[in-house]
Amino acid sequence: MFKGIHAFGTTVVRGGTTKDTFKAALYLASASRGAGDTVYNATGEVSGTNYTAGGVAVTNGTEPTNTGTTAHWTPSASIVYTTVTLTTAFDACLIYNSTQGDKACAVYTFGSQTITAGTFTLTMPTNDGTTGLLRLA
Repeated sequence: MFKGIHAFGTTVVRGGTTKDTFKAALYLASASRGAGDTVYNATGEVSGTNYTAGGVAVTNGTEPTNTGTTAHWTPSASIVYTTVTLTTAFDACLIYNSTQGDKACAVYTFGSQTITAGTFTLTMPTNDGTTGLLRLA
C-alpha cells in the first residue's frame, strides 16, 4: 500500500515511478485538526516570521517496509522549522502529499507550543512496526 501498488479504487492512476513529495504544515491550537482532514488547506495554519504557508518538505529517504504484519514508514530525518517566530499557540502537524493534490496522510498533535526566533524540531521515531510514524497493521 505504501508504494502505491494496490489501488483499492478505480480512480487511482500512477504515471510515474518516482517518489512523491511530502510536506509538513503546522496548525494553531484553535484549528481542531484531526481524522477529518483529507487535504492540506491553510485554514488555521500558523503564520509568523520565517514560516512559509504549506510548511516544510519532509525528508523521504526511507522506503516503506514491514515488520511482521505491520507496514510502516518514517521520514528519514527530523522535520525542522528553522529560525521561526510563531507567537500564537500551535499544537498540530499535518503531513500531506504535495505531489498528489495535497492529499493528507496524517495529523499529529502535541502539547501547545510557541517559539520566538528559534528552531522547532519534530524528532522522528524509530522506523519499525511499533513506533514508525505511519503504521498499517
